[in-house]
Amino acid sequence: MSKVAALPFELTPVVRDTCLCLHAQRAARALARRFDEALRPLDLTNGQFSLLMSLNRPQPPTLGSVAALLAMDRTTLTAALKPLERRGLVKITVDKEDRRSRRLAITAAGRALLGKAFPIWKESHAALDRQLAALSPDKLRAALRALT
Repeated sequence: MSKVAALPFELTPVVRDTCLCLHAQRAARALARRFDEALRPLDLTNGQFSLLMSLNRPQPPTLGSVAALLAMDRTTLTAALKPLERRGLVKITVDKEDRRSRRLAITAAGRALLGKAFPIWKESHAALDRQLAALSPDKLRAALRALT
């Protein structure tokens, strides 16, 4: 049996300081907490807000198209939809043209909640943009889009 050499500790700070994945994950968690807190009075998480916003369209999208938009796998999206469906905010139906596919529709209650949540999101987002003004939030958004 061969013995694997331990990775020297000196490499740990290199990863800590340069790993884009680590920095993106940390930033995403911090942003999620910030928006979760802002939306808490509506009993809504930032993920649920994003999901409801993705359904705010003239025609109900397919589950697959929403999963792609949100960069989620279908199983994770299905699990995320369950609490919204239980609250009557989302309705999941069989696609009339392809019975294997599902359509996701925001309900009247979901639209009403989204109407209350949007001003909270807008104010929170404006505060974040002000905080990041020196770093050019638009350039940051462009860089993040380039990664996806």
